[in-house]
Amino acid sequence: MQINELKAAIGPLSGRSLQYCSDACLKRYLEARNWNVDKSKKMLEETLIWRSTYKPEEIKWGEVAIEGETGKVYRASFHDRDGRTVLILRPGMQNTKSLDNQMRHLVYLIENAILNLPEDQEQMSWLIDFTGWSLSNSPPIKSARETINILQNHYPERLAVAFLYNPPRIFEAFWKVVKYFLDAKTFEKVKFVYPKNKDSVELMRSYFDEENLPTEFGGKAMLNYDHEEFTRQMTRDDAKSAALWGSDNKLQHPSNGYARAEVAPEPLCLAPLAS
Repeated sequence: MQINELKAAIGPLSGRSLQYCSDACLKRYLEARNWNVDKSKKMLEETLIWRSTYKPEEIKWGEVAIEGETGKVYRASFHDRDGRTVLILRPGMQNTKSLDNQMRHLVYLIENAILNLPEDQEQMSWLIDFTGWSLSNSPPIKSARETINILQNHYPERLAVAFLYNPPRIFEAFWKVVKYFLDAKTFEKVKFVYPKNKDSVELMRSYFDEENLPTEFGGKAMLNYDHEEFTRQMTRDDAKSAALWGSDNKLQHPSNGYARAEVAPEPLCLAPLAS
């Protein structure tokens, strides 16, 4: 069984690296590399190095809250038809200049989406609203590339689908460049939806209940991002995350595909694995 092969290939782990590398996690990395153990091992080792230095599980809302003031990326209050967590992205609402901080904000929300997955679900859905988007306020190519890099390489098989709703014609020029950064698996998950294209609308409706879907995406719900309320939610979730990842030196049994470990020393130093 490839999961056991990958486990053996990775070797002994401790602390958060051990907790991260649950069987469900190993399966995602294997799926992302078509069940090739060597390629999956390389990918997973690179993620463990990234996690040990970037420490995504330690980012707190207060550190990235300024990025969220306009609601450019946030976790929706509804789920899709399969119970997946939904992230809403509104690139036209960009409010800051620092790419590093924007990426920390996105990573925080990806981690938060995973934290809030139901027990039987490992993936999230993205809804991307192009209201107010133009080439003048669009994220730079570098930002789009880094987003794709993080999602594909460090959160494999976490994205179920990304709906790009009604992008303007000018977006086509941006997309022609960005799509080359996508691997085949991720590319297949990106769906364009146009209100006048019945098939694309029906595809999105197959994922979302019209009553939950905001009007910005052709649904019936009112989209109302309240930064203060979202901040309260994220502060509560920060406490949940701290308990899960063992800020108090005890790792709780999680419900989102992470393994159980009794104590959480510092992440395993994987520097020797770096090429």
